[in-house]
Amino acid sequence: MAICRSSIACDETPSLCKISFLLAKKQREDVVYTEYVITFAPLDLHIEKDNEKKMENVSYALGLSIGNNFRASGIKELKMDDFLKGLKDVFSEAEPAIGYDEAKQILHDFFMKLQAERLEINKQAGAEFLRINKEKAGVVTLPSGLQYEVLKTGDGTKPKASDKVKCHYHGTLINGTVFDSSVQRGEPATFGVSQVIPGWVEALQLMNVGSKWRLFIPSELAYGERGAGETIEPNSTLVFEVELLDIV
Repeated sequence: MAICRSSIACDETPSLCKISFLLAKKQREDVVYTEYVITFAPLDLHIEKDNEKKMENVSYALGLSIGNNFRASGIKELKMDDFLKGLKDVFSEAEPAIGYDEAKQILHDFFMKLQAERLEINKQAGAEFLRINKEKAGVVTLPSGLQYEVLKTGDGTKPKASDKVKCHYHGTLINGTVFDSSVQRGEPATFGVSQVIPGWVEALQLMNVGSKWRLFIPSELAYGERGAGETIEPNSTLVFEVELLDIV
């Protein structure tokens, strides 16, 4: 889950206005910020002034795009009147009701709080899922917190941490959302046992070639507070079906 910070600025002449979003993602102990800029040029440079319908469509499309970005950042509602007033103040070059430095701090504090809430929600949801899951027949819980269920027993050798393996896998969140699947792609994956998330490293060394297990991986054995991509949020518990095809 990225932290979003934004700022709005215009040149002295109304030749260019920008809404700038800073997305911050924690990676280990570092925080990396990536800036995304939406640039608005004067309408008469790209859009005919008399083409009212086209302007309506462009305006609506921008609203959809910004709205989707906000929702993806965890914002579920806005005070729409105040949001629109902020936009209008920028485009009309009016004196802002809140100074830009203060606005940056407000957004920083808001998104840091939102991030902390999402981390805690995901952590609690994962813990509750694993608590219930461990009581199910056939589910084994290891001291590390990793849980697994044997779907098919193989009779091949077990790989070591230094080995390379070929696997089919299907990964989902605890709500069933698929985030990655070699099964759906129709092609198994080959990788080093020690080159994957800790939950996989542990499980693979317990599996015999030919086995198929369902893994229930707590966030600390997966991607932790970093998350991965747009689908795997920080502190996400993950579910994988893993079939160990071969040691290569």
